[in-house]
Order: sequence, then structure tokens, then C-alpha cells
Amino acid sequence: MFENLEKFGVIPVVAVETVDDGLNLCEALVAGGLAAMEITFRTPAAADVICEVRKKFPDVVVGAGTILTPDELNRAVDSGAVFGVAPGCNPTIVEAAQAAGFAFAPGVCTPSDVERALELGVTELKFFPAGAAGGVPMLKALAGPYGHRNVTFCPTGGVKAENMADYLTLPYVPVVGGTWLAPKNLIKNGDWEKITLLAKTAMEKVAELRG
Repeated sequence: MFENLEKFGVIPVVAVETVDDGLNLCEALVAGGLAAMEITFRTPAAADVICEVRKKFPDVVVGAGTILTPDELNRAVDSGAVFGVAPGCNPTIVEAAQAAGFAFAPGVCTPSDVERALELGVTELKFFPAGAAGGVPMLKALAGPYGHRNVTFCPTGGVKAENMADYLTLPYVPVVGGTWLAPKNLIKNGDWEKITLLAKTAMEKVAELRG
């Protein structure tokens, strides 16, 4: 899963209320050079948005976020999402994703969370809520005991333009996620040009970091 996202370095975490907003948002992100997005199951429209985005933008990497139940997992798979993430590490959801052959990263923020994920055979993890859990220092401490297990993290929650580089310079962080790339107010106001600029700026920063 992370290999598919590492080429972008950043992934927008978005909640959209309508299919039209989702399509306009996707077009704006692609215009900024960012052909990936995580559509969260925080709105009733999530599955429909994923489905339509996949139809209209087949080359865009579209994932499903905030997957909390087996039903949401099934809807994510059926809608055509290519990956899924959750804020926590629920064994029921992880096992359902594995049974479906669906790329899925559970959320962790403690050593016990990481060990639960490892017991389930998962090494690609979402570090959430990154900022509230201690940010880069906490992630360094968390990654230390598990480096030999090839654990990698996608930090989200409190990640923004000002600190994304601090995370992406860590060898076990291939990608970061955040809402700053497509804030709710910009989506609500249809300010697609601003979102394109945010995406373009983020992609330029990733290119700079990676030389």
C-alpha cells in the first residue's frame, strides 16, 4: 500500500458531502500534480464519491479512510477504493481486509497498538493522531523498538505544510496525510484553484526533500 503512495509523499485526507464536490476536488488535486486522495467515511456520500472518482479518474489512487465497521470496509472495497485506513487497530477490521485482499493500514499511537498490528501480520501503519500523540519525537520513540520488523508509518492528524518535512525525513515514513491539502472551508466554497495551489506547493516540497 505505502509503495503505491510513496511516489506522492503526501495524501489529502478529505470529507466530502456530494459526488460533485468529490469530482471537482479530484480535478483540482490532479491539476496540482497530486493524483491521490483518501476519502473518509465521515459522510454518507463517501462510497458514492469513491465510485464516481474511480470512474472519471481511473489513474488517480483513491483510498477510503475512517473505516470503523465491516460494513464500511465492504462498501470501500465495492466502491473501488484501492486502499483503506482507520484511526485505530481493530482486529475485526484488519482480518476482514486481509480476507478481502484489500490493502489496509490500521491506526496506532502506542507500543501496544504496534504489537497488536504486528501480531495480525501488518507492518504498514497509520500513526494517529500524530500531533496530539507527540509528533516526531513520539514517532521516533515508537519506531525504535520495531525497526528490525520493517514497520513503516503514515502520520496523520496535526500534519501540515509547516511540519510535513519533519516527518518525511524519517526513513520509516514514506508518506504523510493531512486535511490541510483540501480544507473543508475551501471545498464548501468551491475554491478549487486554492486547493490546486496547495497540492502544487506540497508536491514541490516533496520533490525538494527527495532531491
